[in-house]
Amino acid sequence: MINFNGSLFPENKEILTSKNRGLKYGDALFETLRCVNGTLFFWEDHYFRLMASMRMLRMEIPMQFTLEFLEDEIKKTIKENGFENKAVRVRLTVFRNEGGLYAPETNDISYIIETKLLDSPFYIINESDYEVELFKDYYVNKDMLSNLKTTNKILNVVASVYAKENGYANCLLVNTDKQVVEAINGNLFLVKGNTIKTPPLGDGCLNGIIRKKLMEVVGATDEFQLLEESVSPFELQKVDELFITNSIVGIQPISKYRKKQFVTTVSKKLVGKLNAKARMVG
Repeated sequence: MINFNGSLFPENKEILTSKNRGLKYGDALFETLRCVNGTLFFWEDHYFRLMASMRMLRMEIPMQFTLEFLEDEIKKTIKENGFENKAVRVRLTVFRNEGGLYAPETNDISYIIETKLLDSPFYIINESDYEVELFKDYYVNKDMLSNLKTTNKILNVVASVYAKENGYANCLLVNTDKQVVEAINGNLFLVKGNTIKTPPLGDGCLNGIIRKKLMEVVGATDEFQLLEESVSPFELQKVDELFITNSIVGIQPISKYRKKQFVTTVSKKLVGKLNAKARMVG
């Protein structure tokens, strides 16, 4: 079952029309998050990112769109699907209502909530082969729109096709200054000795929730130094570890980039701290 504006429908129910602005113009935002045994991981962070993004895109935020309201709607959808005591992937999509061409006739919005079962209730390190390559056909813009989780993801789609055609698990995206900013589906971290580095938001990477949480984790330790600095492609083969972060996987180590093989020592240390933070904050 999916939740469309508070009403529940079967997944195969046709509820959107050809006039949908998310379809026609990518005029939509989404949040993807974990829910385990009724607890939404880092829900406040997801909620406030969504609200800030809606304001930036001039969407009208409904009066009832409180933290508690959307949490209840998510949990209602989870319960209707019989997933209350499971690990669940939740996607909340918000789109501007139908009408207009590029200029919308209204800034009012609708929403859809979808759920899907996950294999594990915890973030775990996947140590299988995970080779990546740079995707250089098109570039990420260095602006605040690139920080938002919108449905304008054609660059990510084309990069995913490129990765699949060439046998890579993922691709790393570069911005218009040829700096590495992120992976197709998450933020990028580099580890060299006791230094952990991630590209800054000003370079055009997604303002990721797990990126934020991991930066908090690293910043609270004496073991590592955290740097938020631009990443040159030439750095990638000189570091000890590379890993990707997102709200569903948590931490995904990269095993190989070109001729360089990477270890997972720091990834394994951090995933336990990330799980602890998820259980503490919810």
